[in-house]
Amino acid sequence: MSNALAVATVTQALALLIESNLGPEMDIAVKVETRKPPSEPPGEPTITVFLYQVTPNAAMRNNDLPTRAADGTLRDRAAAPLDLHYVISAYGEETELVGQRLLGCVIRTLHEIPVLPRELIELAAERPHLAGSDLADSLQKVRFTPTVMDVDETSKLWGMLHQTPYTLSVAYQASLVVIEGREKPVPAKPVQQRTVRVVPLGTAPAAPAAPTAPVVPLGTAPVEKAPAKKAAARKAPARSTRTAAQRAAPPRPRRTSGSDVPTPDDKG
Repeated sequence: MSNALAVATVTQALALLIESNLGPEMDIAVKVETRKPPSEPPGEPTITVFLYQVTPNAAMRNNDLPTRAADGTLRDRAAAPLDLHYVISAYGEETELVGQRLLGCVIRTLHEIPVLPRELIELAAERPHLAGSDLADSLQKVRFTPTVMDVDETSKLWGMLHQTPYTLSVAYQASLVVIEGREKPVPAKPVQQRTVRVVPLGTAPAAPAAPTAPVVPLGTAPVEKAPAKKAAARKAPARSTRTAAQRAAPPRPRRTSGSDVPTPDDKG
């Protein structure tokens, strides 16, 4: 994390990185400037480094929330993670393809050295207008990745630059740049009382007792209860198997002992 000079320090360090890595392909004097593309093409070989957009980093934008407690006390130092978007343009003699040669050197340099070196950040911070920058002490490294822009996005970008003719350029994104707030959180209060408790090792709460079977006296067999359905079946009266005609007929007379009178059934 660093202070508010981090954005300008990255731009100046990027210009130094490009300027120090133009050889051995380019054996001519080249100016590297940190400004937007000029409205009129310069007469000498020139590379412009233009920061055209600054956006919050989507992955870390909410890492410091909430920064304050319920009573308003600052809990964490505010931090703004940013992504920097650059367009790098090259100018030179068209007949000798100087602009294309310069742009090839820029692409090779940022592909070979994608992370901004610490020594270049310290060198950029030596400029009078960047005195006090602490970007070199930040734990976050600044990495450059190329940005793919189609014809529509390129047209919008150059249309935003009023009266600036289009020239061959490349776009890069620098991340991550974190800017810290100036207010520091209040340190936590010191411990006023220490309480040490000793608990026997290996002790555990007693397990619940298992249910026990009923006690039966010796010499007696346990009485088993019949299921409710079977007991009900035994108590229910048996159904009669006689037909309806048999139940309607009168009862048959019976012969008494010692009587010679035949019954109706003895006839025939």
